[in-house]
Amino acid sequence: MRCCIVIPARMGSTRFPGKPLCDLLGKPMIQWVVEAAIKAEVADRIVVATPDQEIVSACREFGTEALLTSINHPTGTDRIAEISQSVVADVYVNVQGDEPLIDPETIAICANPLLTDSSIPMGSIFSPCPDEERDNPAVVKVVTDLDGFALYFSRHAIPFPRNTSIATYKKHVGIYAYRREVVQSFAKWDQSPLEVTESLEQLRFMEHGVRIKMSQGKGSALAVDTPEQAEEVRRILQAQQG
Repeated sequence: MRCCIVIPARMGSTRFPGKPLCDLLGKPMIQWVVEAAIKAEVADRIVVATPDQEIVSACREFGTEALLTSINHPTGTDRIAEISQSVVADVYVNVQGDEPLIDPETIAICANPLLTDSSIPMGSIFSPCPDEERDNPAVVKVVTDLDGFALYFSRHAIPFPRNTSIATYKKHVGIYAYRREVVQSFAKWDQSPLEVTESLEQLRFMEHGVRIKMSQGKGSALAVDTPEQAEEVRRILQAQQG
């Protein structure tokens, strides 16, 4: 099966304008994400999807394909749906452009169920949820069925620990794999009630009956939303390089 990793990125971040091109040890942040995608070794093609010519030009400088998309997309998934119209693949993997510390193996773990089983329409990742993050609404939790498919995602702590001896919590990691027809359908559907309630776009898929296979991987040590987080990522990368 053909697999395309798509990395949505845009300059217009409210809290950190221009963040995809912020310098991290001599490379723009988006380059670190692309290099992780290459190391995953699952993609036939890697594309940065952006509404900004500055990002396209930067990607060309370090040898990565980047395509211009509409500036009006409300989500990264909509941006990937546009890419799927011109870049034909069986499976698209959504890797966020603000995740310079993303684990390459986790990218592969997300894609592999769809690459090995044609009946699976969509996949994503969970990792164990630390106790201190269980009640944090910024940390999304997921519960799964006995076959590993998502039953529900929530900002609330789920499941309720009525029986504390067996209660476990799974933290959702925001990386997705979709079949072409699934991601294209997403862009045609209106926002769904649970999606709006929780402000979680993956619930739109579930409310339309799309099953999401959850696989265990690693969460990124830190995503970049602010200049302060970019500075922390610099320190982490510097430590990793010795």
